[in-house]
Amino acid sequence: MRRFSSYGPINDQLHFHVPRTGLVEDVLSSLLGEDATKEGGYITVWAPRQRGKSWIMLQTLERIRHDHPDFDAAYVTVEGLASEQEVVDAIAAAIAPTGAQPGVEARHDLKSIFAAAPNGHRALLHKPLILVLDEFDSLPDDVIAAVVRSFRNIHATRLSQTQKTTAQMSYLLHGVALVGVRSVLGVDNPTGSPFNIQRSLHIPNLTCDEVCAMFEWFERESGRSVAPAVVERLHHETQGQPGLVSWLGELLATEAEQRRASTLTSADFDAVYAAAVNTLPNVHILNIIAKAKRPPYRELVLNLFQTEEKVPFRFDEPRVNFLYLNGVIEPDGNEDQRVHEHAQQVRFACPFVQKRLFNYFSFTDFAYTGRLFSPFEDLSDTITDHTLDVYALVGRYERHLRDNHSWLLKDAPRRRDLRVYEAVYHFTLYSFLSRFLQHRGGQVFPEFPTGNGRIDLVIQHAGKRYGLEVKSFTDDSAYREALAQAADYGRQLGLTQVALVLFVETIDAALRSKYEAPHTDSETGVEVRPMFVATAV
Repeated sequence: MRRFSSYGPINDQLHFHVPRTGLVEDVLSSLLGEDATKEGGYITVWAPRQRGKSWIMLQTLERIRHDHPDFDAAYVTVEGLASEQEVVDAIAAAIAPTGAQPGVEARHDLKSIFAAAPNGHRALLHKPLILVLDEFDSLPDDVIAAVVRSFRNIHATRLSQTQKTTAQMSYLLHGVALVGVRSVLGVDNPTGSPFNIQRSLHIPNLTCDEVCAMFEWFERESGRSVAPAVVERLHHETQGQPGLVSWLGELLATEAEQRRASTLTSADFDAVYAAAVNTLPNVHILNIIAKAKRPPYRELVLNLFQTEEKVPFRFDEPRVNFLYLNGVIEPDGNEDQRVHEHAQQVRFACPFVQKRLFNYFSFTDFAYTGRLFSPFEDLSDTITDHTLDVYALVGRYERHLRDNHSWLLKDAPRRRDLRVYEAVYHFTLYSFLSRFLQHRGGQVFPEFPTGNGRIDLVIQHAGKRYGLEVKSFTDDSAYREALAQAADYGRQLGLTQVALVLFVETIDAALRSKYEAPHTDSETGVEVRPMFVATAV
């Protein structure tokens, strides 16, 4: 039986996968060109990590070898190479005939190894070549500049020989694909990218239909059924990121085998997902955290956890570019792109990534919240074995924040105006609630329904669920909108009452009385209980 795999390029004979034939066909036609007997295509293929770029390119080369015998095809990974000569040597070794050693004269420079046989001299190529260079942007910038400059010169020479077929041209490099996470290779080169002749192909995430097809395949081979809600939730949490889809698929398959279950249910997904969020390592996620936690990217990531102001997505902004291409963030389209100049906003790549980052910052940078209450303090006004007063609990957090403000936020990251990032309060609230509840049979779970900063908290205690929507108070209009959003959140949880936690710098007693009044939503019937947390001492 096939299995799910998230460890490097998949084997289409051994692993569940999505054929992505449309993408393969697009790459193939781009490399062969409109007329394969003439000029081919020099392209870049790019996407954030773990999107399946390498597999798609290997599938494309397999198609060339099978359907286009008049062409040679070669795949070279250049990761770890440090000089132009090392690149030349690697390509020469890959395209040399089996058992042959490329001569020194054929390896003099990059252009020479693609040259047709001149005056009877030995050449490495005897047919037009389609070349794929994977991990290309891992090369040093000066090597990228030198290599693509050679490709440009080869391309220009071939364009001047339009009277010849591709097999008769001076250089037999018919098509080349440079594969990496950057869409504009040489972007860091101060003289500009010399490879301005390429088409840029982007590899998207899997659609929900594609994820469904993968699990239908699993059902056929395993004899187990998968509840539709499992697939829908998996796609939502990963947004179809191929590496994460396959990893969670692997965890679900293992869960089914261990329980000998005939059906994978929502409860199975919840158990697997909780382990993936809290306890299981994943190389891709660890790499994302490593990128997100270091300056100057950390400041932007913290800013993304704010619940009001959004960050415009600009590909040429270095921090946005870096975080996007390393799988931390994605662009999110504005509802009305005709009106707004900056139609794209930054959002986290998927809810799973956002949760892992939220957990990291909450329990690494802001794990220590000090003593939450005195040893002999009576907590029955807040929690007992059978009851929980969420409003009293949030009030305890506010008092704890006020009483310990000087050391609790002493080293907290601050914006340019020296105000503490809004995210810090979210992290400390989550840490406070987790610590308060952990030894009293309760749990708290963060949810991120939109990926753009909105945070919902679900508390479970004594068989009951409690919902908290967390916001920052900006003005009356936003407050009214937040009431409606919180009511809808309560409806989704099946609750008749939900809490709306609003962070604000200061608020007096009169305003508290006005704005903390319970509000019953006319459409949902859910009662929203607003409560303010004052952050200024």
